[in-house]
Amino acid sequence: MNGDEKDGRRPPEALTRDADKHTRYTADTYFQESLEHLRTLTGDAARFAGAHGLLLLKPDAIAARRVMSTMDWLAENGFRVVGARRVRLTPVTLRALWYFQWNTATPQLRRIADHCAGCTDSLLLVLAPAGDQGPLADLPVPVRLTELVGPSDPAVREPGRLRTELGRYALLNLVHSSGDPADVVRDLGIYCTPEARAELVTQVLAGADREPLVRDLARAAYADSPAHDLSVPGAKTRLRREAERLLAGPTLTPAARAALGPALSTGGDEAIRTIVEATWAHHLPLPAWDITVAAAELYPMTVPGARPLLAPMTAARWRRAALHAVRHA
Repeated sequence: MNGDEKDGRRPPEALTRDADKHTRYTADTYFQESLEHLRTLTGDAARFAGAHGLLLLKPDAIAARRVMSTMDWLAENGFRVVGARRVRLTPVTLRALWYFQWNTATPQLRRIADHCAGCTDSLLLVLAPAGDQGPLADLPVPVRLTELVGPSDPAVREPGRLRTELGRYALLNLVHSSGDPADVVRDLGIYCTPEARAELVTQVLAGADREPLVRDLARAAYADSPAHDLSVPGAKTRLRREAERLLAGPTLTPAARAALGPALSTGGDEAIRTIVEATWAHHLPLPAWDITVAAAELYPMTVPGARPLLAPMTAARWRRAALHAVRHA
């Protein structure tokens, strides 16, 4: 047994099978501080992170009223909630969470994400296995969860995955899961202050079913944020109607009127693009969620040819790396 194992500090492969991630996270302040704190709180941060998944229900999930359908899916797929709290995302939080991926993001994606973050609180759920998870049982819990949540790209989602079941809303994907145990550690360092993290970990270690708490948190979040239809056709219809109303009224500045006016003389997506860009440039009082949904459907979200600094973890990647480690032990 080496020194790391004696004090609960497991070797790096217990947290991630991605050597590049290990190198980058070792030098990352969010990861460093959260890891030390989790060691203090749990005695074995790697064991804790490998045994629990993190699922963030983002503001679009609140607007779409998809919290309890998510809870139903979790129960059907062998998970139970053992910790939950409301968290507020900010532009800084988003850039921290996706620091190693957003080198590929377009300006439109960053703008859309910043809007979503400011709409309402998100719900952070800590999950534990609630039964046999079949062919995924050999994997750490966060890797299992991420595999079952499914990819963010709607074009490659499979039936039965959480993002598939929640519905397709342009490129809004409603939830985010932490990909492997190292991501659980780092993400807890971003989502939570030390005080909030200690409170959440205390909940988790108690082991109680937190579904009643989730219901209470969802009701409070819903009360703070009106429901909204996030379908693309509905968003486009409402934007065209509201743009016509604005142009018929007296409130627009000459510059805003000049920017928005062409939307009435064009049709289809070109008109919607004009409305979106006029709203962004002149802060027009148009439905913010409709602008977001339309923009997510109209604009590219990633820079062509760009590759993220860290590739997403998948069940196949984890298993390949584990097999490689055994063969070279």
